[in-house]
This record gives sequence, structure tokens and C-alpha cells, in this order.
Amino acid sequence: MAGYIAHRLLWSIPTLIVITIATFVIIQLPPGDYVTAYIAELVETGEVIDAETAAHIRHEFGLDRPMYEQFLTWIGGILLHGDFGLSLDWKLPVSELIWDRIGLTLMISVLSLLMTWAIAIPIGVYSATRQYSFFDHLFTVLGFLGRGIPDFLLALVLMWMGFLYFNFHVGGLFSPEFENAPWSIAKFVDLLSHLWVPVLVLSTGGAAGLLRIMRANMLEELGKPYVETAYAQGLSERQVVWRYPVRVALNPFISTVGWALPALISGDVITAVVLNLPTTGPLLLRSLQNQDMYLAGGFILILSVFTIIGTLLSDILLVLTDPRIRHS
Repeated sequence: MAGYIAHRLLWSIPTLIVITIATFVIIQLPPGDYVTAYIAELVETGEVIDAETAAHIRHEFGLDRPMYEQFLTWIGGILLHGDFGLSLDWKLPVSELIWDRIGLTLMISVLSLLMTWAIAIPIGVYSATRQYSFFDHLFTVLGFLGRGIPDFLLALVLMWMGFLYFNFHVGGLFSPEFENAPWSIAKFVDLLSHLWVPVLVLSTGGAAGLLRIMRANMLEELGKPYVETAYAQGLSERQVVWRYPVRVALNPFISTVGWALPALISGDVITAVVLNLPTTGPLLLRSLQNQDMYLAGGFILILSVFTIIGTLLSDILLVLTDPRIRHS
């Protein structure tokens, strides 16, 4: 086990280096740079910037230097000082912008992930053990509906229903009077009253997909000889199902940890924009649109690190839960 983990950790280092370089290059591949986007915005408002002023701004931000110099300066600041650079768009440190929003993003995404598993696992097990029953057909229909309805559309429907029938302010995570207020018990209660909407929206699609996977895996395992042997030993249905087939059928859920961790940071961008959530998703989208390379690069670097950590955790958990992998 220790050798397996060490091997995975060693491979993660060159992987992270390659991802970091590729990220920085890809961000700068579109024509122009932040100054180009900034000048285009000013032109729309009627202002005009001459070439000399544009060159001065580009020099001030260090955008006139070769790409490799910009990359070495950026990655050196991160490794030596934990400095992700200055956001060209916000004129604020990238670290400040990211960490200000990451707490709420983690709260929403963790709750959404837990609700997804809490819905998908028991329903998937029930549908497999009661195949072709009325409720199996019902959950199948609901699962297809959940997969087919986009998250942002469900968010819009909930916003409309909340405003029309309950006179409830659905957008955002706080009521207007609490948005800029200091933290208090009243603000926390207000947060909880708004939190269920994004959690419900973000968990619907994932639960609909995973319960179908859980049902399919359970049906495959229930037909294997070891299940019949367990029944022959006099074990109850509950003991047989939850002790043996469920553990094997959970492998897809464990495998999702690899992408679940970066999803905790990025979240669903479109849904976050629709619901006006103060999370990291809309900020990442804006940084990419404006070619704010240090902010976008910082986000993608963090996502890459979480992806590598998540993949490592998935591998370790699979080894612990599945004897077939452990002894292979």
C-alpha cells in the first residue's frame, strides 16, 4: 500500500508541471490579451485609447515580455511566496479574490455532493432489488427527467415559483439586507433559508445519473454466484445486499472523487450565474472572457491540484474497498 501511494505521488509531480505549463499557454492562445479586451470595452463606451497609451498599459502589466518570462515570474511567485499574482481586471491580488469565495463554494458543493449520494445510493439499490416494480419504473422516469432537464432551467423554475407563490427572494445566498452585513446568527439563518435552492439544483442531475449507474451495477452483482451462496448460508436479504453487492457497486461513486474535488471549487458556472451565487464559478468565467491570465491561471492551477489529489484519493479508496483491486 505504501509503495502504491508513493508511486502515485511521484507521478503526480510531473503531471502537475505539465498541466501548469499547458494551462498558462492555453490561456494566452486566443488573439490579443487583457489590454485588447480592455480597450474594446472602452471603445463601446465611446472612449478612445491611442497606441502609445495601450503600449504603456501593456508594459505596466508586463504583457510585453515573452511568454516564458511571464510564466516563470508567475510560477516563481506561487512557489516562493504563495503569491498568485495580481488580477488585471479587478486590480486585486488573485489570492484575495479566490479565497473570499471559496468558503461558500465548498459549502454548497459539499452539501450537493452528499445529497447526490444520499439520493442515488438507496434508490439505486431499491430499484435493483425490486426490478420492474412500480417504483422502479417511477424512479426510472424521474431519473431520465433529472438527466434531461438542465440545471439552469430548474434554477429558473424555482426562482419563478419562489417569487410568484411564496414572495421569496431566491437569487443569491443572502437577502438584500444581509449581503454586506457582518456575520451573525440572523445572517447564518438567512443563508440556510437560501442554501437549499442551489443544493437542490446542483444535486438533481448528478443523482439522476448515478442512481442509474448504481442500479445497473447492482443488477450485475446480484446475479453472481457469491450472492446465491450468501443466501444459501441463511443470511437475510438486507445482510446480503448491503454487505456484498453494494460494496462492489459503490466503485463508480468512489471513482467520482477525482472530479468531485475540483467540482467543489468550480461548481456549476451557468447555474451560479443564473442564481447570482457569490461563488468561484462566475469569477472564473469572467476571468476567461477578459483574458485575465493570472486569475484564470490561478483558478485552473488550483483545480488541477484538486484533480490530482482527488484521483489519488479515489485510487486509495478503491484499493481499500475492493479486494479485487487490492490483490491484483
